[in-house]
Amino acid sequence: MLINKEEKKVVDILRNCIEKANTGTLFFNNSFPEYDDEYVGKILSDFVRQGLLLRLSRGIYLKTKETKFGVVYPTTEDIARAIAERDNAEILPTGSTALNMLGLSEQVTMTPVFLTSGSARKIKCGNKTITFKRGVPKNFALKGKVTRLLVQAMKAIGERNYNGEWESAINVILSKYPEDDTMSEDLKVMPAWIRRKIINILNNKNHEQLAES
Repeated sequence: MLINKEEKKVVDILRNCIEKANTGTLFFNNSFPEYDDEYVGKILSDFVRQGLLLRLSRGIYLKTKETKFGVVYPTTEDIARAIAERDNAEILPTGSTALNMLGLSEQVTMTPVFLTSGSARKIKCGNKTITFKRGVPKNFALKGKVTRLLVQAMKAIGERNYNGEWESAINVILSKYPEDDTMSEDLKVMPAWIRRKIINILNNKNHEQLAES
């Protein structure tokens, strides 16, 4: 591929950037906007063959580090955020990932699923597979960052499994991370059963505050 000094110069520039980057940094074909995406992709593919990068998926490359335990990967959340930023898309963790991020579960799934406003896709990352599912706009209408995550976590719990223990745990989250400025609007776009549960928690919290005052 290298046929002249100018091309070698570009390759050296990209190699230098990658070598200086932290382990776990993701690179894409458009990570170097001063050069053509397709041209960059060919260079990055060469770096994969040379062992400098690992290809996670088409056009997605990872600077890795080999240890005695194997390849060191960034967290699935970090990978998902980097891809979303590259695509100028929004993402939402779902299921056990949302529960884990809120401290409602210690389970770490090997197949995390994220709703995305971008393209649906699956990305293999070591022994994990990250799935991006196209989400409807209503999923991203919630303004509160914690509330967004909480709604996805409650969907994972399910109305039938929701009980007093879950309510107490969610009450702690709402007390620790109040989003009073956005909650009124967010309640309007929540699923009906989740809205009822959140309102019940907020009402009980208000009664407790009045009793203490």
